[in-house]
Amino acid sequence: MAWRNKGDELSPHPIQTLPPAISRWATSDCGAPYVHERIGIDAGPDVLVTALVHGNEYAGAIAVHELLASGWQPACGRVTFAFCNVAAFEQFDAQAPDASRYVDEDFNRVWSKQRLASSDSTTELLRARQLQPYVARATHLLDLHSMHEPATPLLVTGTLQRNIDFAQGLQTSAQVIIDTGHADGVRMRDHGEFSNPHGHRIALLLEAGQHWQMSSVHATRDTLMRFLTRAGCLAKADILPGWLLPDRTPPVPVRVTDRVVAQSMDFAFTSGFTGGEVIAKAGTVIAVDAGQRITTPYDNCMLVMPSVRQLRPGVTTVRLGRQISLVPDRNDVSPQNPNR
Repeated sequence: MAWRNKGDELSPHPIQTLPPAISRWATSDCGAPYVHERIGIDAGPDVLVTALVHGNEYAGAIAVHELLASGWQPACGRVTFAFCNVAAFEQFDAQAPDASRYVDEDFNRVWSKQRLASSDSTTELLRARQLQPYVARATHLLDLHSMHEPATPLLVTGTLQRNIDFAQGLQTSAQVIIDTGHADGVRMRDHGEFSNPHGHRIALLLEAGQHWQMSSVHATRDTLMRFLTRAGCLAKADILPGWLLPDRTPPVPVRVTDRVVAQSMDFAFTSGFTGGEVIAKAGTVIAVDAGQRITTPYDNCMLVMPSVRQLRPGVTTVRLGRQISLVPDRNDVSPQNPNR
């Protein structure tokens, strides 16, 4: 079962893919360890592709490892590849695969100016400071992730219209998710100029599917090729054979309006939700937290990335969203209640 009942422990999902052997990329060609650049002959975009932001999410690392090993070069511009939280990845254990998400704290919550400039010295902060110059210079960011539960891939765009348009233009089946980030810290895709409503930089976060399913690797390869092509540094004729999936008409974007944050360890979903479920009626009970019922706030409410695999008080267990019929012609399409 994907949901937690009292006294039950969640069993890990089957591991269909092996962790990639990335040690060959430890020595960098451009400064920080596990960071590699590929530069085209002509000027062009400055693209950053990041994998292993969470140590147990290695579908992205498989794709990056394969692309680097192929000898690929961009047609123009510069593409930088970064294996991020290698310290957490090195702790991966197939017998406890959820345990290596991070070492000290979530790498994808430390990207505020205040945290980066603080005197804190966690494993994740030290690595983020190494990578910050590459994030700051990028005109385009593709952050490669995967999900706790099996679900349709998602492209998380933030709230800026330019990112929504870019994601929809990739022509994949991934569900575009419009959100404002997390209350407990700033993500890399929201860092600095990526959040400037008057800027031009593009940042997408791919949730490719369940961490260790082969389908997540396929979705990652496909999205990576499409992202590089749309950014302007990869010619369609140079797409790696077998990496591209058929074009799809993307679904209508979904705007996150609410978040359910666990208040206790006594949290349980009422069914085995994995993500993408649309709950028809407002007021439907979807979870119980220490006896308190959690209900949908409106009709046709979509559940986005429900999971209790990292359950603890303060952790988001599910996001709630609704399809948008028309995105307003303005940069900020923030939900009214982003941190509920």
